[in-house]
Amino acid sequence: MAAKNSGMHFVSKGMILFAGNSHRELAQSVADKLGIELGKADIYIQDNKETAVDIKESVRGKDVFILAAGSRDVNNLIMELLILTYACKTSCARSIIAVVPYLPYSQQSQMRKRGSIVAKLLATMLGKSGITNMITMDLHHKEIQGFYNLPVDNLRASPFLVQYITENIPDWRNAIIVARNPGAAKRATSYSDRLRLGLAVIHGEQKDAEQENIDGRHSPPPFVAPKPATAMEVIPFFTQKEKPPINVVGDVTGRIAIVVDDIIDDAEPFIAAGDVLKERGAYKVYLILTHGILSGDAPKLLEQSCIDEIVVTNTLPLDVQRLQCNKIRTVDISLLLAESIRRIHNGESMSYLFRNIPLND
Repeated sequence: MAAKNSGMHFVSKGMILFAGNSHRELAQSVADKLGIELGKADIYIQDNKETAVDIKESVRGKDVFILAAGSRDVNNLIMELLILTYACKTSCARSIIAVVPYLPYSQQSQMRKRGSIVAKLLATMLGKSGITNMITMDLHHKEIQGFYNLPVDNLRASPFLVQYITENIPDWRNAIIVARNPGAAKRATSYSDRLRLGLAVIHGEQKDAEQENIDGRHSPPPFVAPKPATAMEVIPFFTQKEKPPINVVGDVTGRIAIVVDDIIDDAEPFIAAGDVLKERGAYKVYLILTHGILSGDAPKLLEQSCIDEIVVTNTLPLDVQRLQCNKIRTVDISLLLAESIRRIHNGESMSYLFRNIPLND
């Protein structure tokens, strides 16, 4: 059966694509590119606040793909995915592939003080529900793949974002790629190499809220004065880490600064980066990111900031955020999701989708 819009050769017999309630627009776009209709299922919250699923067609012996994407009510999204997956499993689906462009709780993948690694807990829950494979995109930490006892295809959005830079940013050859902090330097280096542009790194910015409570098993603990020595030796301690004053390593004077990262949620660190880049002489500042969570007042703060444009993919719905910020631009990645679904269903290699993409991307 030929695809309706893309000309993609695709045999739809034996597969179904379901979508949750969170990002129907993306799900419909993927279905259109595959030349199929979305699967029929009612997913709703009952009066007692429990999530219920009613599948309206047979899934016996079929490859079932479930697209779940959203950030507004992430816990309901997870329950929808778990219940729909288990319903397909008990209805004798041949395989169940979760398509989760932005994986919830991926930012909680390290041990925190008196906390837990929530990303590992989610991986266990999804695996127990009956998922046989997962498709996601630009995991916050690639090591999250190791939490799953099933195949995880971590797709990359960078080819689409690089294309956007070359086609939509005027005078992009006068740009410089900027890493917001040293931790983002590998990703920024990947972009600068492919675009053949210079690289700058912002160092010494204010403390990152995500790293503030990371447990000492991953980073040096705060200084604790040792007790007076006894018969046992005194254990040496690190002094507390202090960041130097904010500085830009690299010349951005008279250049377009393109800040690249994987997620934007809290806007303040990016606004601070934009301010320092403008102070150092950059005449335009672009943010290029994969996932635009933009929770709380982030869209309003970005609208009032010195940042000229925020470019994100449509892994998450941004209808509300766009109303609050006219600087947001979206890049459609539905074609990549559709091609990955087609290849898995037809038993084709996924390596084609990762060609020429470096490990650090």
